[in-house]
Amino acid sequence: MMTRIDDPLLRSLRETLQRYLHDELIPMEKSMGLGYEDKFPRELVRSVWQRARALGLYGPQLPADLGGQGLSLRSLCVLKDDVAASGAILFPHVLGDWGGPSRIGSLAQYATPYQRDRYILPVVNAERGACFAMTEPQSGSDASRLMTTAVIDGDDYIVNGVKHYISASTFADFAVVMCVTDPDKGADGISAILIDLDQPGVRLSYDCVPMTGQYVDADITFDQVRVPRKNLIGEPGKGFKIAMNRVSVNRLLHCPTMIGLARQALRLALDYAHHRQQFGGPISRFQAIQHMLADMATALYACEQMVLATAERADAGDDVRETASMCKLFVSERCFEIADKAMQIHGNVGVTKNHPVEFIFRRLRLYRIVTGTSEIQRNTIAKGLLA
Repeated sequence: MMTRIDDPLLRSLRETLQRYLHDELIPMEKSMGLGYEDKFPRELVRSVWQRARALGLYGPQLPADLGGQGLSLRSLCVLKDDVAASGAILFPHVLGDWGGPSRIGSLAQYATPYQRDRYILPVVNAERGACFAMTEPQSGSDASRLMTTAVIDGDDYIVNGVKHYISASTFADFAVVMCVTDPDKGADGISAILIDLDQPGVRLSYDCVPMTGQYVDADITFDQVRVPRKNLIGEPGKGFKIAMNRVSVNRLLHCPTMIGLARQALRLALDYAHHRQQFGGPISRFQAIQHMLADMATALYACEQMVLATAERADAGDDVRETASMCKLFVSERCFEIADKAMQIHGNVGVTKNHPVEFIFRRLRLYRIVTGTSEIQRNTIAKGLLA
């Protein structure tokens, strides 16, 4: 990121992150011959979690009482940009985005001592993975239209239903599951329940491979799954509110990852433009190429500043529901355009399967869908404007 860094903690973490990425992680990936579309063994993923935890990089945004460093959202955005721009294949695991503290950090305030010890702290300590399960086959954008039910049976809930395309579930040991506990109350009848994925009646299927070819998501089926009532997070019927509070910040925190990927695409395009020879010289001397690069850099700067400004507001305790949606809308569309231009500059090299630019293009296209499509973001923004 081009932002000025005044925070000594952030400066130190950035230096540690760069050393880990370029001296350890990327060389290890190259030595193992890892590719973007490989299935990564859990042992490998957990080794990244644990090494990042040892270096203070795993969930640094968590409060000190959870073993974190209380890093601000603004500073976390800088780190997320850095790690995504690095070119590391396993980069989402370094800061705990896939299965780590990012999945459960916001739940700590609602957790009982039992939940804290069994679920929250093991994730913080890189011992267990978590996922957040809300989306269902029939309820994508309309998150309140859930059909997974949790019915009280003595000291337990009996859970039935299907969750669809659940991110990070392939690395998870348990899920935070949104369940209907009172079907007569609509959104106020949805509760959040912690469910271990090795419970009898839980089945994961891996048919929903996205266009990136990465094995990150799964469908989760719950068939008469018995879960202790003490696994309820917060109060009955408060699950949807908990989920929506998480979604706003989550939308914002996807943005620096997109920016980092777009930054990598710009860097690759600049390098290619300098070295690709056509008609007696590098293609960087052509105005058409120069204008594309200028547009890419301008869009990147606008995205960066927009996200940092919104993160500062979130750190100050402001409601960022609309501005987070503005960021998600603008950043996802602009960063995809940056990747598109990078592919254009690379020509046939850029459209070659699993070239870094081609992969970034596919990945950034996906971000226009996840955590709410561009159309859903526009709905949220317009609702705020017209309220």
